Amino acid sequence: MDKILFVDDEANVLDGYKRLLFRDFDVEIALGATAALAMIEMKGPFAVVVSDMRMPGLSGAQFLAMVKERAPETVRMLLTGHADVNAAMEAVNDGNIFRFLTKPCERDDLVKAVSAGVAQYQLVIGERDLLEKTLMGSIRVLADVMSAASPEAGGRSMRIAHYVRHMQLKYPLPEAWRFEAAATLSQIGCASLDSDLLQQAYSGAVLTGDSKSRYEAHPEAGMELLRKIPRMEAVSWMIGQQLKATIPLEVPGMDEASAKDVLMGAAMLKLAVAYEDLRIELETKGAILARLRERGKEFDAKLVESLVDVTPGGGNRQLRKVSTTKLARGMILDHEIRNKQGMLVVAKGQEISPALLIKLDGFARAALIEPEVMVLVLV
Repeated sequence: MDKILFVDDEANVLDGYKRLLFRDFDVEIALGATAALAMIEMKGPFAVVVSDMRMPGLSGAQFLAMVKERAPETVRMLLTGHADVNAAMEAVNDGNIFRFLTKPCERDDLVKAVSAGVAQYQLVIGERDLLEKTLMGSIRVLADVMSAASPEAGGRSMRIAHYVRHMQLKYPLPEAWRFEAAATLSQIGCASLDSDLLQQAYSGAVLTGDSKSRYEAHPEAGMELLRKIPRMEAVSWMIGQQLKATIPLEVPGMDEASAKDVLMGAAMLKLAVAYEDLRIELETKGAILARLRERGKEFDAKLVESLVDVTPGGGNRQLRKVSTTKLARGMILDHEIRNKQGMLVVAKGQEISPALLIKLDGFARAALIEPEVMVLVLV
């Protein structure tokens, strides 16, 4: 059952709402705007927030404007006296209020209004979830195609996405799909780079001159590829920051409240990329973390510490030798696969995806790769 929050500065009024509606809704109450904002943080999300207009400190309209910033999907309603109607209409016109009700409000009218608010909330959440699932499905297909076409870039993207997901478990952010998408597509700008350059970059070789400039331009190229896709603006911006010495303090086109999470996501992505670079250079996780701690001006100390218990493949894994025709989705290659001419087919550390399964099966059936490979299998 979706939760409803009533806010007033009179305890007896709040108790009345709870008695009236407890059979129909999961009702929470908060005495004043400050307590309500704290409850939204601790017990949210709420489908509907209903606030009295006249309260000490923040008015109901001001409070609901803050709710809009912190929980934009929550449906907001205002209870007013007749003298407050003009202020209520102004709040509606400003876009902060879904509906306003005049006091005293009969139970049936209140139930109808809150029910309409819940229906609106469910519609918004349903459309958002559908859109996000559709977007992430498309992103995963694109990542699979990228992995099959460029095993170096694909494997690196999968590892970076794993590090970002691990950080999000410690520091959860709203609209988590955006941060996974940015990590999964972080190497998409490498599509224009040749395989030899990518192998040099991903093996830890020192790049100079034109090679260095071309490789370091890939985040900007990835950002340009994605920035015009609706709902991908924040994703593309985060991708563009992954190699920058300093992440900007503002996100173009976003207010401070909306940009806060995107800036955190960009910091996670940049740290994940740095971790992956050091994984190639250093032998142990302890050495990697020590090097990251030395770069305290670049990376948030708490984020660095969140990687202390990161595992290579997201859980306990066992090393096994498997026939190339018996590979399964989710296995992680423990060594690179090359064809009979020595060309890299799949990089070490890459997770087997559906597209990669098809590619390797074709190579195996044509006897173009070794018949068995070493993989890490989740146990």
